[in-house]
Amino acid sequence: MIAEATLDEICVVACAEAWRGDGEVLASPIGMVPTIGVRLAKATFEPDLVLTDGEAYLVANPLPVGRPAETKVVEGWLPYRSVFDVLWAGRRHVMMGATQLDRYGNQNIACIGDWQRPKAQLLGVRGAPGNTVNHPTSYWVPNHSRRAFVEHVDMVSGVGYQRAAETGASASRFHEVRVVVTNKAVLDFATPDHAMRLRSVHPGVTVDEVVEATGFPLEIPEEVAESRIPTDEELHLVREVLDPSGLRRSEVK
Repeated sequence: MIAEATLDEICVVACAEAWRGDGEVLASPIGMVPTIGVRLAKATFEPDLVLTDGEAYLVANPLPVGRPAETKVVEGWLPYRSVFDVLWAGRRHVMMGATQLDRYGNQNIACIGDWQRPKAQLLGVRGAPGNTVNHPTSYWVPNHSRRAFVEHVDMVSGVGYQRAAETGASASRFHEVRVVVTNKAVLDFATPDHAMRLRSVHPGVTVDEVVEATGFPLEIPEEVAESRIPTDEELHLVREVLDPSGLRRSEVK
């Protein structure tokens, strides 16, 4: 009998679900849990996802994280210069991290405090502006807290819904902040004004706990679902094929 799913495995499946229905798009996960999640999605319910080996090859089979693959089935070549042809056409879905997120999906990975005299310098905006205005973006936040979910981000790296709309068609044509997966819940922006909504809570987590850990008012539906539990097949793939070293556990707070 297979052991019950742990929190890190529930987070992996929640990340995998972010790509459900995408079909043949370039999937770009950043972080251990999103990487295992997208490989799980391709190995089960979303086989047409386009994944790279982290370099320039497109691979057809699920590769393990943290160790060399015994077999790599190469089905294409995507050099860096060609990635942008896909990116600009909306045919990519990235899942990134976020040091701060606000109610309308603005993301900050650049600095904490006034950007002219920051208290902490982070990554910089990196590719976040281009990602968010050119194709769907999701976020993975492994430590759901009021420090991460803030009323206003200190600097905008990834563009949220209101800013994209105000900028016009050039920023809103492919703009979509799809879901936010955390160690407590799954959130989305499926509301009339694209304010962040609580979609589901992970087993053992209450709605009140999520509200308490969020620094702005969340949209709460009358019925809040429980996040999906991995199937036995998914648990086997995660534990034995995709992450036999258990690296996922180090990323979930």
